[in-house]
Amino acid sequence: METNYEPMHNIGAYGIQQFQQNRYPLLFLDVMEEIVPGKYARAKKNFTYDEWFFPAHFADEPNVPGFIQMELLAQTFIMTFLSLPEHKGKKTAFLNVDNLRFRRKLEPGDTVIIEAHLKSFRRGVAQGHAEATVGGEFALSADLKIGLPDIMREFVPGGK
Repeated sequence: METNYEPMHNIGAYGIQQFQQNRYPLLFLDVMEEIVPGKYARAKKNFTYDEWFFPAHFADEPNVPGFIQMELLAQTFIMTFLSLPEHKGKKTAFLNVDNLRFRRKLEPGDTVIIEAHLKSFRRGVAQGHAEATVGGEFALSADLKIGLPDIMREFVPGGK
C-alpha cells in the first residue's frame, strides 16, 4: 500500500480515540510514538500496579492477562490503517490471529513498546504483524487480520 502521508508523532490517549473506537477501560495504549499512515505504527504502554486487572490476576504474582496483551498488538496494528483519512474512526473486527507467541510475562512497572506493520489492505481487510518488547526483550507477537465491517459489506453479494 503506497501512501504519501506525513508521519505522526506522540499522539496521546485522547488523540488515539480520534482514530479508533476503543475507550477506557479497554483502551490500553498510552501513546502512539510514531505512525506512518498505511504502513507502520509504534506505541507505548506503561503498566502500573493500580491497573484495574492486577488485583485479580493474580494477587500474589500480578501479571497482564493474555487478552490485554493481544489487545495491545491489535490496537497498535489498527492505527496503521485507521490513521488514513478515509478510515479514521471506523469500527474494526478481529478476523484472525496466527503465530501468536507469548515469551515474557508482563508485570507492574513494565514499559511495553509495540510495533506493527501493515502488509496488505484489500476490500476492508487489513493483514499485518505486530510485536511487543520490554527493555528490548521480546515479549509477544502475532500475525493479525482485522476487518472494517462497513467496507467488507460492500463486497458481499447483496450485502449493502
